[in-house]
Amino acid sequence: MLLSILGTPTPAQPNAFLQILPMVAIFAIFYFLVIRPQSKRVKEHRKMVDTLAVGNEVAFAGGLMGTIKKIEGEYAVIALNKTTEIKVQRASVISVLPNGTLDNI
Repeated sequence: MLLSILGTPTPAQPNAFLQILPMVAIFAIFYFLVIRPQSKRVKEHRKMVDTLAVGNEVAFAGGLMGTIKKIEGEYAVIALNKTTEIKVQRASVISVLPNGTLDNI
């Protein structure tokens, strides 16, 4: 009878920590699977681009490969063969090839 006069009892509120825990877990998973590996790759690429030097054999995002002849700030002059040279952004280099790779292709 007392319950009907006062109304139904209110349910207990869930713990705030238990409500936030799934969001924290999702962020942690996202950080370790996406953000951290991507920032690691960016850091490695930046280091590789900063250490480019004349004479390095390089490959580009578009599939071109050549030898660095001159570095001009953020650009590099690349010799594709004995007669063809092009100027590209240093950031477009995706890998530095071992010396002699272009001769063996």
